[in-house]
Amino acid sequence: MANPLFAPFDLARSFVGERLRDVLQGERMLESDLAGTDGDMGLFGPGSAVWKVHSDPAMLIGGVRALMLQTLHPLAMAGVAEHSNYREDPFGRLHRTGAFLGATTFGTTAAAERAIAQVRSIHPRVRGTAPDGRQYAADDPHLLAWVHVALIDSLLAAYKRYGSTRMTRAETDRYVAEFSRIPLALGSEPVPMTAAELQDWFVVHRAELYGGRQAKETVRYLLAPSVPLVMRPPFAVVSAAAVGLLPGWARGMLWIPRVPLVENMAVRPATTAMVRMLGWALGPPQLPALTAA
Repeated sequence: MANPLFAPFDLARSFVGERLRDVLQGERMLESDLAGTDGDMGLFGPGSAVWKVHSDPAMLIGGVRALMLQTLHPLAMAGVAEHSNYREDPFGRLHRTGAFLGATTFGTTAAAERAIAQVRSIHPRVRGTAPDGRQYAADDPHLLAWVHVALIDSLLAAYKRYGSTRMTRAETDRYVAEFSRIPLALGSEPVPMTAAELQDWFVVHRAELYGGRQAKETVRYLLAPSVPLVMRPPFAVVSAAAVGLLPGWARGMLWIPRVPLVENMAVRPATTAMVRMLGWALGPPQLPALTAA
């Protein structure tokens, strides 16, 4: 039986949690699409490393870090600049990424396949010419690999720094291998299957990357987006934490200086506290499979 003394706190938690889910996920999944429906645990299931990482509030930091890292491929960045309204809708891309990850991670097999099919149907329409004169297409297998390798690496980096539990090396490798199913289903070229292959991938392909004008402008906007006043302090913490997780070579390309004292003394403690608050507000994932396992 619920203790009436805690009712105000439960109400506050529910209210904050609902607002946060609106920001992080956008449109909610139908209950009939959640893993566990009729015994269908989806593509991964509650014992997977993907569920562990994607159910943690640190995902928000990883998502912003991925957006920053993805800008460094000039063809991927051109597609975003020409086919996205991120300045008018700063959370739109984060919403779409969160909704896609939610459906493919926590949805039934049918819900995950629908989400993948929807993205595949949109990609052929996203094509054009980058500022350097090269043609780009969102369904290019190599660009698909880059976008998802950056996402995998970013979500892992955020979980390792700010996640609620530690990840073993075996869990890290398992996460990379499990998540590789998503870009491959979208039509990407082969992607890394282990943490070591993930780091090697960046070494091999780094020559393709540079911080052009579009990339620098986008990252500057991500550091100070046009969001409601109440959202600016927490988003400033998220952005600073995301920058702190970027590899040194990426920060150099984007002309973002490293300030170790500020990051260690201010950014990390503030981010840790905020992630714990997010965990309190959101509570454990309300998924049938988690309670049925």
